[in-house]
Amino acid sequence: MDVFEQALPTQSPNLQTVLRSASLVAASDVTVLLLGESGTGKGRLAEAIHAASPRASGPLVAVNCGAIPDSLAESELFGHRRGAFTGAVDEAPGRIRAATGGTLFLDEVAELPPSAQAKLLRFLETGEVQTVGEATPRRVDARVVAATHRDLEAEVAAGRFRADLYYRLNIVPLEIPALRERRCDIPGLARRLLVELADSHGVERPSFTRAALQRLRDHHWPGNVRELRNLCERTAILLPGREVDGSNLPAGLGSEPAADPDSAVALPAEGVRLEDVEADLIRQALERTEGNRSRAARLLGISRHTLLYRLRKHAIT
Repeated sequence: MDVFEQALPTQSPNLQTVLRSASLVAASDVTVLLLGESGTGKGRLAEAIHAASPRASGPLVAVNCGAIPDSLAESELFGHRRGAFTGAVDEAPGRIRAATGGTLFLDEVAELPPSAQAKLLRFLETGEVQTVGEATPRRVDARVVAATHRDLEAEVAAGRFRADLYYRLNIVPLEIPALRERRCDIPGLARRLLVELADSHGVERPSFTRAALQRLRDHHWPGNVRELRNLCERTAILLPGREVDGSNLPAGLGSEPAADPDSAVALPAEGVRLEDVEADLIRQALERTEGNRSRAARLLGISRHTLLYRLRKHAIT
């Protein structure tokens, strides 16, 4: 099993395509932008890209941009000299310099403040880091992998994210589909997580019945794999060694409202071409939203980036 299959085991054709692309870009130093909802596994994919790259022997430095106060973002990323500002009692190299020879993973990159965005753009374009309090920039050899759950094009349009930085990050975008878009993976993931988490807590392994697995498949999973992991951990701790049936799962799990019968899709006896159905639904969504792609994507239950990919796929303008 290679590092990508180990990081994100899947039977989903959509995710398998993403992993194949990731394995190709891992061999280069190109900047990668990982997209997808929270909890889909962007961090695990970043780790796999680093592990499969020529930089695998170097450091992987992960930065949660959303957890850094705006006032400290520049110092945290680019470092500072002693005395550069009040409270700078020691020199700090910064997270970018710490990633020299390896990979810098910028998680939730959309949360960076404007000043840090400008300096990050300079680093991506020139390979130079401007340490706070220093007049001369330093060259740093680090590969950048960024990730966000936000629609960066919408953030650019709203003036919250620099357009030039977006285009510099968006060289190779890889979007991880939400768990509800790859339900075929849910039973295998649930069984695997239940075993791993029971072992990590030193308790006897429980198991899911077929009915329980069906309820898991039917759930919408707004928290994606992270939500599934939390449920499996809770199950392992509270029901060690038990056979877990559907009745043992939380109330409401897998009980999303049924679709309106008037809008449900019925499969004709003679069959259909799935490609034609998908293209037709996309056209209907665009027509209903008067061409607004973000709203059309929400109607279809997919991200805007996924919609853009499918528009190109079906040559829809």
